[in-house]
Amino acid sequence: MTAFADRAGYEVAAIFKETGSGAKLDRAERKKAMALAQARQIDAILVTELSRWGRSTIDLLSTLRELEGWKVSVIAMNGMTFDLSSPHGRMLATFLSGIAEFERDLISERVKSGLAAAKARGKKLGRQTGERPKSDRLAPRVLSLVAEGRSYRWIARDLGISKNTVADVVQRSRQKGAA
Repeated sequence: MTAFADRAGYEVAAIFKETGSGAKLDRAERKKAMALAQARQIDAILVTELSRWGRSTIDLLSTLRELEGWKVSVIAMNGMTFDLSSPHGRMLATFLSGIAEFERDLISERVKSGLAAAKARGKKLGRQTGERPKSDRLAPRVLSLVAEGRSYRWIARDLGISKNTVADVVQRSRQKGAA
């Protein structure tokens, strides 16, 4: 995207990498871009594709209108820009966001269908109970450090495991002792 911006002659004010779903309305990186737009610090927002900005038609159109009010354009890397002040721009944005929302729903349906088929074949889904090689290997050391009076945080940091893993080792040990 940086190379695209350079070729197009855009000055890059900030780079945000959104890892959240386009379907979610509460996305931190998009909020940062919107804050820059509202503060009139940018003239355009460059996105890889329009569906990455928003996959909900209503959300996409409302944010595009907000941006239009601040005189900020949204430019997709495929070269499409959206001028929502014209009927043509509004129609195109509505059409493309509808397709993006449809695509997201299809993906969701396929995932649910695949999970149901796997379940029907007897596949167990989710985290499986079983051995915990690292925590089982470190259990004697964890228990001796707990017996010395060390804190769970200190033990976790010293052994390179999480505090919750330390707590789980201790809890399993107490359950074995009670049984």
